[in-house]
Amino acid sequence: MQKKVLLFGDIGIDDVIALNYGYFKDQVDLVGIVADYGNVPRERAITSVHYLTNLFNISEEEVIIIGGAEIPMTGEIPTFYPEIHGEYGLGPIIPTQESQNGTLENFFKIVDIIEEYQDELIIVNIGRLTSLATMFILYPGFMNKVKSFYVMGGAFWVPGNITPVSEANFYVDPIAAQIVLRYAHNVTIIPLNVTEYAIVTPEMVNYINNAGRTEIIKPLLDYYYDFYKSRNPNIEGSPVHDALTLMATVREDLFTFNNLPVQIVQALNGDARGQSIADLRPYVEEKKGIKKTYRIALKLDYKKFYSEFMSVMTGEEF
Repeated sequence: MQKKVLLFGDIGIDDVIALNYGYFKDQVDLVGIVADYGNVPRERAITSVHYLTNLFNISEEEVIIIGGAEIPMTGEIPTFYPEIHGEYGLGPIIPTQESQNGTLENFFKIVDIIEEYQDELIIVNIGRLTSLATMFILYPGFMNKVKSFYVMGGAFWVPGNITPVSEANFYVDPIAAQIVLRYAHNVTIIPLNVTEYAIVTPEMVNYINNAGRTEIIKPLLDYYYDFYKSRNPNIEGSPVHDALTLMATVREDLFTFNNLPVQIVQALNGDARGQSIADLRPYVEEKKGIKKTYRIALKLDYKKFYSEFMSVMTGEEF
């Protein structure tokens, strides 16, 4: 049975890998893409999504493209990362002129999508959480119609990728991250604990490219790997954080989960900003009366990941 997925992304290279996975995976039905600021400005994120849907000959009737947030709830001016993801989040690729359709002001189409699919709909947030938090501010009761939420974010007892303890999606807009965790139900968090191990090696990239199912993977992941290699000469490939998060909707067997309460540090200054803190204390429930927990992926079965990723991206059995 296909999973109806509404994807919120801050379009960067690993977001694009996730979109490729969603396009090729039969069990995933992408019904909409919310393009947010994050790795690139919102307008460029929208352009890149149009470029990809054109590349795959996907019509607007099949996948609705929605313009999301432009700035975080902190009110700060966003920082973008062309050295990691490229000017448009597509590595070295600059979209063609016909893909550059400008800004979309159709945010409330999210309401239509939720209304149409209701308890079938899974929301997957692989970027900053500003747009999703906005939906909870505007429609807290209405959001209960969504079946479940998968969030790429956080780092639990492992190094962060923005500060020593904080992951980028939670760090950039900790206010939004806290709102989503406070009000969303049936939440699965896919943190750096597992995504840092979802490594795609250059050998895997070359095999996928030779298989010929998708031509965009190699320039993107070659560009991505160059950045990671410059930062960590010992790294063996590129971590595909966002593809792994989408993968979790259909392949939960890849993960070992734990259910724990989580809070996000709201301080806007210092290394602790956006830190995700899981509470291991067994007596918290007695003290507070109600202990809301979140399913957190803490371990990844890499062999299963490898088999799933390679099979979907090549159309062959691994």
